[in-house]
This record gives sequence, C-alpha cells and structure tokens, in this order.
Amino acid sequence: MTLFALARPILFQIDAERAHRMTVAALRFAPQRLPAHDPTLAIRVAGLDFPSPIGLAAGFDKNAEVPDAMLGLGFGFVEVGSLTPLPQDGNPKPRVFRLVEEEGVINRMGFNNDGHVAAHVRLARRARRGIVGVNVGANKDAADRVADYVTGVRAMADVADYLTINISSPNTPGLRGLQDAGALRELLDAVGEARRAGDPPLFLKLAPDLENDEIDAVIKVAAGRVDALIIGNTTLSRPLLTSRDAGEAGGLSGKPLRHLAHEKLRAFRRASGGEIPLIAAGGIDSADEAYHRIRAGASLVQLYSALAFHGPGLVRRIAAGLVKHLHDDGFATVAEAVGVDA
Repeated sequence: MTLFALARPILFQIDAERAHRMTVAALRFAPQRLPAHDPTLAIRVAGLDFPSPIGLAAGFDKNAEVPDAMLGLGFGFVEVGSLTPLPQDGNPKPRVFRLVEEEGVINRMGFNNDGHVAAHVRLARRARRGIVGVNVGANKDAADRVADYVTGVRAMADVADYLTINISSPNTPGLRGLQDAGALRELLDAVGEARRAGDPPLFLKLAPDLENDEIDAVIKVAAGRVDALIIGNTTLSRPLLTSRDAGEAGGLSGKPLRHLAHEKLRAFRRASGGEIPLIAAGGIDSADEAYHRIRAGASLVQLYSALAFHGPGLVRRIAAGLVKHLHDDGFATVAEAVGVDA
C-alpha cells in the first residue's frame, strides 16, 4: 500500500480546499530534481521540446509556488495559474466539493490568486529548468477584460515557457462570452499586437461546452493567432451523479467529464484538420485514457483532479503505461501516435 493510500482517508476528512493548501505547502519541501523521461515520450509542440506529453493543468499551482516540485513528480510540463493582474479572493467558501463516488470535483473558485506581481517574483527566482507555462485570466471586476489579458501576456512573458489565455472558466460571470467569434477575434488581435519578437508561444484554453458550430468559428479565428488549443476546462453540464454534493454549482471535472472532453477533442480535431496542436484535459486518470486522447488528436495531455483520487504516483504510472502502449502498437515516438484515430 502506498503512502498516499494510507493518507487518503485522513485527507478526505478535511475540507477539499484546505487539504489542497496543505498539499501545496508540503510540496515546498519536496525534491526538485528533474527526472529522466523515456525518450519515446519526447515530443515537439509549438517550438518547445516536451520531455513527456503528460502535463499538470492550471488550477493546482495557482500562485506558482511549487512548479519545480511538480516537475520532480514526473510531469513533462507544468502550467501555473490562472493569474489575474490584481490579487483577488475568488468566490465565497466553501467552493470545492469532492464527488467521491464518481471520482469527480465541482469547484466555483473564481480565479482566486495572488496576482501577477507575486507570481512573477516566484517564477523569476527559479532556475529555468523544465517547461513551465503561465495561464492568465481577467479580474472579476475588470472594466476591460481584454486589457487584463494583454497585461497578463506582457507581464508574464519573460518568466513563461508558454502563455495560456484562459477564457474557459465558468466561475467568472461573463468570461466564457469571450469565446464568441467576434469577441475572441478582438481579444486575440489585441494580445497579438502586444506581443514582441521572442515572446513564448501562445495557447488558448476553451470550454468543453461549445457546440460544433461554435467550434468551427473558434478554429477560424484561432488559426494563425495562437500556437495550440487546450480542450478543455470544467463543464457546466451534469451527467447522472449520485454523490452528496452533486447539486453544487460550479464547474465539474474529473472522471465524469471524460466522455464529453474526449468528444470535444475529436470535434476540434475534425474542425482543425490537424493544422493546430491540441492539448487534451478533463477526466484523464490512466495511461489508457491518455493514449486514447493522443490517438484522437492530442499532442499533449493535462491532468489535475485525478491526483486527488490517485495520488502523485499516478504521473509515473501513466508515463510507464503510455510507453508500453506505444511500443505494443509499434510507434517509435509519441508523435507518431497523435491523431491516428482521428
């Protein structure tokens, strides 16, 4: 039995958000050595050489406190944030709910974070080892949300290996409206004008609740303006759930999101024709699921909620299983498997 299996019953007696804060605090003392990755897993995306396609999604390390500790657990890349220009507390507590029976999570955090300045200081202090992306958002009460994203891209460009524009959170009222084609074009054009030569690649994080016609419109706008799409964030939809807190408001993540996230990944692949790299997120909790997403068109995958139910050893188990899948199917590299089922 692993240490996490022994600790899980105790952790699950603690409020989910408090348990998360305790975990982040403990990780500050974790080893920060970069592990060796199987060369089969190496892949080049958006001009970056990822040692593994398995990444940590934004939301776990909101304030860039432990990116190197998470890389040390075996992630091929880590995305910190979401970060807003000004610090904000987010929505009232409680705002995170475990759905133990379904291995899912509902959250309505609301971009709680310490702001750009505090995160920039932390990231500037670290040695630039491993790939760390920065996810930027807009303050809830911002008079001009486009300006907030422009500020984020400019403020964090020198400490990020890539930047993610996050317009997919359901917990900031009106934010997902930026996924509308006209609003998205205005946003990406403004961000593009603010970018400078040598800035890191730009990714766009989208909701899994978009319909097919909306996906087509997003692809037309995003093509040539961003370097990759992350599909997606939490969902406002609700499959059949039985857990006590299933009726809580907020975005649903974890295993209950798996089918929808996979379906939307395929829809984005069809719409894009493979012309723009896709990053899969939502319900990835095993090597089998990671491999399915890669074959469906994802160049990279991200996880977060699964860590709460399966512990930090999950990352290395997925990597080992992914290598086996690739070898069994005759692929010399993970890149060869991307989109073979598309």
